[in-house]
Amino acid sequence: MELLHSKILGEGKPLLILHGFLGMSDNWKTLGNQYAENGYQVHLIDQRNHGKSFHSIHFDYDVMSEDLISYMNHLQIDKAAVIGHSMGGKTAMQLATSKPKLVSKLIVADISPKYYPPHHQPILDALQELDFNKITSRKEADEVLSKNITDFGTRQFLLKNLYWVAQKKLGLRFNMEVLKDKMDEIGENISSTANYEGPTLFLRGDRSEYIQASDFPEIKKHFPNALIEMVENAGHWLHAENPKQFFQFTVKFLNS
Repeated sequence: MELLHSKILGEGKPLLILHGFLGMSDNWKTLGNQYAENGYQVHLIDQRNHGKSFHSIHFDYDVMSEDLISYMNHLQIDKAAVIGHSMGGKTAMQLATSKPKLVSKLIVADISPKYYPPHHQPILDALQELDFNKITSRKEADEVLSKNITDFGTRQFLLKNLYWVAQKKLGLRFNMEVLKDKMDEIGENISSTANYEGPTLFLRGDRSEYIQASDFPEIKKHFPNALIEMVENAGHWLHAENPKQFFQFTVKFLNS
């Protein structure tokens, strides 16, 4: 079994943090350091086919949850609090409902347990335009992406994945072929019987449409002890758009 790549910060109670689709652990470095300063041993994790973790043709929430179980076993972590954003939130839900004894507290950022139709195609299409036989700098990659992705923040988020594969040869860290092929898996709902009764916090951005008021009954069905809070002035990337309020909500919940 291959082990997920992670960066571990601080000492104290274990806290696992899971990024979203096309993200990586680096997206959480600043917040990770803040949790570490508050008495947590923070594990910033790259999920499979993302960041510096292994690539695999198998990609769904069952295997991504199994990856976390293997990771915890390897590091002899009996129980951890888990924060997951978007796709990472679904992985966290899957772990908590399938192995509740491993999860002390669950925080889900801007995703609900329901099914989401595939909607990442335009981003993947734009990324396909990147020809690394011609592109030799981040600036050039940004220029190509800007033709199809007008939002600067989204481009910066995606360009974090650029790295030097070899001298003068750029590439992307995530496994584009598999992610493109398995896009339906990203939107999958959790099982209708899935249940986690531990302390749970759902956070949603006030400018995001990922969690609707109509989703609350579904959230409560699977997570009967869930609190649902709103992060102000934030869209889907609420932890990046309002990190201060995101941290306040989460650290208060973790310490309670």
